[in-house]
Amino acid sequence: QVQLVESGGGLVQAGGSLRLSCAASGRSFSNNAMAWFRQAPGKEREFVAAISWSGGTQYYAGSVKGRFTISRDNAKNTVYLQMNSLEPEDTAVYYCAADTRFRTIRTTYSPRDMNYWGKGTLVTVSS
Repeated sequence: QVQLVESGGGLVQAGGSLRLSCAASGRSFSNNAMAWFRQAPGKEREFVAAISWSGGTQYYAGSVKGRFTISRDNAKNTVYLQMNSLEPEDTAVYYCAADTRFRTIRTTYSPRDMNYWGKGTLVTVSS
């Protein structure tokens, strides 16, 4: 059974940092782009960041660029999201996702582009 399991969410004050992890099992995603999305209460799921299969290329949503960093360790089948300078507007459930249908990374993704999803981890940023 293929699984993506996120961890590392929690409650943090504005200006603080968190590091999310997404551990994959059941298959390797080392040949695929991976991404993070988030969904705030009452809002649609939105793209946050993506990383190419090699880790050499990353793309970010404008709202997080310069504050968040996506990385991966293919040996561990794990993707990370380092989040710094967190703001209350970053409060959301964060989801890890994989696109196994196209090897080439896209500059942005919509949820329908991804075919594997984790169940999410909640990040709450207090002001």
